[in-house]
Amino acid sequence: MPVQAHRSARLGVTLFIGACLTAMAGCSSLNGAGSRLASVVTPYRVDVVQGNFVSREQVEALQAGMSRQQVRDILGTPLVTSLFHANRWEYVFTLKRPGQDIETRKLTVFFQGDVLERFEGDTMPSETEFVASLGSRSGKGKVPVLEATEAQLARFPAPERAAKAPPA
Repeated sequence: MPVQAHRSARLGVTLFIGACLTAMAGCSSLNGAGSRLASVVTPYRVDVVQGNFVSREQVEALQAGMSRQQVRDILGTPLVTSLFHANRWEYVFTLKRPGQDIETRKLTVFFQGDVLERFEGDTMPSETEFVASLGSRSGKGKVPVLEATEAQLARFPAPERAAKAPPA
């Protein structure tokens, strides 16, 4: 009987060592498969948009003689204002895409007191061109219509200004 127990113990140890070697061989082949899978599957990389996007249509709406508030209504809050250059607003826009150079556009607006004197900067894309460039990576995207029709505008009537009622 002790000889048979010794044989079964030896068989158990042999099977255990074989299972460990098989598991270790499997792990090493999984590492190879994992690296092959990682090279095929790539993570999604998002386009990073920072700053104030200023379109060609917004720049065309600017006119010398506008007030600061009118310029702010058209272009939005400036990205850079300086205490040392109070008569100058900077609008800076950057777009960083994976695998491409960083795209930067700048617009500088100059004031004389509280009135727009002039503006200068890079050539700005139209809103349609900018939206199309954002979806150019996938190639499947459809550029949405960026202008409302008369029927769509009619659904949202402009609020009437409250007439000043004479005091009772």
